[in-house]
Amino acid sequence: MPRFAVFIALSLFGAFSAAAQGPQGVYAPNQRSEVALTYTFVRFYEVPHTLPNENGFTLSGAYYPREWVGADLELTGAFGNQNDEASQLFFFGAGPRLRWPASDMIQLWVHGLIGDAHFTPKTPYGSESAFAYKGGGGIDLAFRHSRIAYRIAADVVGTRFFGTYQYSPQVSAGIVFKF
Repeated sequence: MPRFAVFIALSLFGAFSAAAQGPQGVYAPNQRSEVALTYTFVRFYEVPHTLPNENGFTLSGAYYPREWVGADLELTGAFGNQNDEASQLFFFGAGPRLRWPASDMIQLWVHGLIGDAHFTPKTPYGSESAFAYKGGGGIDLAFRHSRIAYRIAADVVGTRFFGTYQYSPQVSAGIVFKF
């Protein structure tokens, strides 16, 4: 992953947390930013008849300048085996996120991200990096007035490696910290 992408990610997370800080000791029922860490499973459709299962993590952050629309930043790393060789899939992307608080304890959301994907092992059929996009949604479950929630999400990761398109399903479950 290019170093500038990591720099941009850290800068945006710093901006999210700085923008979200208000007066100390004041509870904000509508938190403007969140950071999530989830376990992730990806079924990567590499080429026909080659379908490595990848397990890993997703680290995401979102900032909501409005009640229901926000900016989303996400990094996914998934690891597995392919033909007795270690394989890795990384995705880094950004895009809009829309949320709908169904109740005090349930929040539904959808997002669409564009970015870069990196897959190893390298093959003679093309580059290890490709343009990527991700679309999906999920549900956040929290206790009333809590800054911690549980997240369940499902996405489709679209890439173009090795001269063919891949549409790979991804499911995630983890924890969300709201600020």
